[in-house]
Amino acid sequence: MGITDRAFGQEQVKKAKEAYDYAVEQLEIGMRQEHFNGIEYSEAQVGIEQAIMELEKVANLANAENKDEFNRLRRQLTQLQHQMIITPH
Repeated sequence: MGITDRAFGQEQVKKAKEAYDYAVEQLEIGMRQEHFNGIEYSEAQVGIEQAIMELEKVANLANAENKDEFNRLRRQLTQLQHQMIITPH
């Protein structure tokens, strides 16, 4: 990956981690409360979906080591996305 691609990749990882953290927070809130604000929950799900798509794009540009990191993060996001879908909120 070139320097521009590397910076882009690092930015996508940062955004993905932020989306992950926000989604975990919303999932925890949703599990604690009976009445939940679905807007934030939905926004968190959209953020995860966008992060997954961006990581897929970046992984195509990455070397093997970075590709592995992107794929691991993408799998974590996918697992969280699934958890959000199956958890009543």
